[in-house]
Amino acid sequence: MARTMLGLPDTSMADYIEAEQAAERLRDGYAEYFKRFDVLLTHVLPIPAHKHGVGEFVIDGQKVDATYLQGATVPLNVTGLPGISMRFGTSREGMPINVQLVGSWLAESTILHVASLLESVSAVRELRPSL
Repeated sequence: MARTMLGLPDTSMADYIEAEQAAERLRDGYAEYFKRFDVLLTHVLPIPAHKHGVGEFVIDGQKVDATYLQGATVPLNVTGLPGISMRFGTSREGMPINVQLVGSWLAESTILHVASLLESVSAVRELRPSL
């Protein structure tokens, strides 16, 4: 990923400003959402977890680069919203299925509380890593 990023051409000032304005629109949208709701619950990946090192997937018959599957987490990185990812299930292949909880800025205690509540009802709450 770092090699790819370093190999890209420099960003023009116009593109930088456009990206910052897009990020500001995202922040505005989330601010409106969090006026009505305390937490946003969403997937981490649109597929179950996968083995380390897999770079490509076939989804609905199309090859998809693994980096494109991270779309649910990118807005959090751009906006600075607090979030937590937690295991909430298991795929047929035995791989974890994660959800993420997102809260408003400075609302870490809210998402930690909701994560605790979800964990208490999760089918995988008793799983522990093997020694």
